[in-house]
Amino acid sequence: MDRSPGCGSSNSDWESGSLPGRSFFYHGNVKMTRLITLFFAGIILPESEKVIAIKEGDGIALPFDVVTWWYNKDDTALLVVLLLGYTLKAHKAGQFTDFFLTGSNGIFTGFTTEFMLVGSQPGSGIMKVDAGFKMPELKKGHQNGMVLNCEEASLEVDIKNGGRVVVGLGANLIRLDGSTMCSPGFSCDSVLQVTYIVSGGGCAQVVGINGKRVLESTVKAGNLFIVPRFFVVSKIADLDGMSWFSIITTPKTSVWKALSLEVLQASFNVPPDMEKAFSSKRMDSEIFFPPN
Repeated sequence: MDRSPGCGSSNSDWESGSLPGRSFFYHGNVKMTRLITLFFAGIILPESEKVIAIKEGDGIALPFDVVTWWYNKDDTALLVVLLLGYTLKAHKAGQFTDFFLTGSNGIFTGFTTEFMLVGSQPGSGIMKVDAGFKMPELKKGHQNGMVLNCEEASLEVDIKNGGRVVVGLGANLIRLDGSTMCSPGFSCDSVLQVTYIVSGGGCAQVVGINGKRVLESTVKAGNLFIVPRFFVVSKIADLDGMSWFSIITTPKTSVWKALSLEVLQASFNVPPDMEKAFSSKRMDSEIFFPPN
């Protein structure tokens, strides 16, 4: 999604940022990073989380559209991040498409309380965690094949096919029972997501990459609406249910199932019992949430 300085493509870019001590950063789209000093990072692949230690000179090649979190455990050191990659498929070509799952500008803040109840985390992007808060432990072997230290690697090392995640997309006919909610989802590979309401009706909401709601509408049979890439859409059926034809990502690649409990607790700024309630929902359900 992004690129290094000096490349000739107009559809690529680079960006840098910093992370103060004891800070936590949640990021939606990163392609490659170079990090200064020693910190922790979490990389959320489909239904799995890799927790790795990173230090000065490390380069990490990441698949397109993965979710990452970065943690600076040092009170004084500053984390400097350089993002590199290709932006042809970005929401705006030539610019990074960054979005956050939580915080005051997270993608869930744009939904009304009928869809989402989010408001405990006032932070935006970079959030301070309390002293003594325990983040996920490092996992042995997770760095293998993912991290290359630019200052320690020998010159003859040749890194090929760093890896990519191919998310399966297909045409789907979705049927919701009465008063059931369809989990928020987005398309990253196709330019547009087209949805046609076949029968029934309900409510649809769409949230943009800045966390602002861009559409809230009652939908019924015969309606058709189009959602741009990276925009998040969710629907709730009326009492009689709702069916629609659409192209969506597979429901079994939810990053919520892979995230550590500690990361979720810090991201949403909620006590452990609230996080456990959220976790039970994300583990028990696929993409449909029946009424309680």
